[in-house]
Amino acid sequence: MTAPAPGARGPAGAAAGADFKRFDVVALGEPMVEFNQTGERDGRAYLQGFGGDSSNFAIAAARQGARVAYVSALGDDPYGAMLRSLWDREGVDHTGVVTDPEAFTAIYFVTHDAAGHHFHFFRHGSAASRLRPSQLPRGLIERARLLHLSGISLAISSQACDTAYAAIEIARAAGVPVSFDTNLRLRLWSLDRARAVMSDVMRRCDLCLPSLDDVRAITGLDDPDALVDHALGLGARVVALKCGAHGAVVADASQRHRLAPFPCRPVDATGAGDTFGGAFVARWLAGDSLLDAGRYAAAAAALSTEGYGAVEPIPQAATVWAALQRQAV
Repeated sequence: MTAPAPGARGPAGAAAGADFKRFDVVALGEPMVEFNQTGERDGRAYLQGFGGDSSNFAIAAARQGARVAYVSALGDDPYGAMLRSLWDREGVDHTGVVTDPEAFTAIYFVTHDAAGHHFHFFRHGSAASRLRPSQLPRGLIERARLLHLSGISLAISSQACDTAYAAIEIARAAGVPVSFDTNLRLRLWSLDRARAVMSDVMRRCDLCLPSLDDVRAITGLDDPDALVDHALGLGARVVALKCGAHGAVVADASQRHRLAPFPCRPVDATGAGDTFGGAFVARWLAGDSLLDAGRYAAAAAALSTEGYGAVEPIPQAATVWAALQRQAV
């Protein structure tokens, strides 16, 4: 893998003066403000950060050089303002994010123990869960190079599920590829409903980014290759199966590659899968081979576990390229 030359154009290959309202990635979902336990003061100290799987994905893609826009809803509250400031800093367009004065911006807490990290959400009735199909920025989605959403985008409410389906149909009608990350959360819906809805959306997506435990639960299959075959059989053009500490498998109809986990010193795996997805999509849209995009994404995800929180540790592109070059020596 070779890093882009300094000053190289972005993933879309856009020259100066191009229409920058055409984004590489438009992501849809629920953004959140995070409070992550640091282990200091007998576990009573928390680091304020940001989360929400699709927002994490959007920021990861933006940090790798993709032009990214986000679609959602926020409450008219300090947490919503904090998220807009975050996206401004990250270069993520949020003109497609509406403000709902009658709802709130979701938050969550992350605690840590010997068994790993645990999430505690305060999201029922959040602004994002109330987003309606009529509020979708149709033109933004139609001009995108890719639409991204996740299982959480479908699960937070029946209205949010309808809105996600509407976004998928807008994208498909315009010839825009759809990326889907399973992100199964059984606190949000039953396994039977998750299985039915996710399987249907996997049939409608072009790029599937499942996690190993998710698709095991959804399909009843166990072997990673069988799970990849299942996703490809449903219609996905590309599958990037995230296997956590065991690496990843990336595949399409003509090739399949097993990726070893990238060496790292993990302290918090929050958002690592979102980082993998955002980095993979950014490099895939940039024209990387399936193998190179997978290797890059695995490195980015591993590096993101070396700090606390879902967003702060997401590496910039230069950091990822440097790590890949060190590993290749």
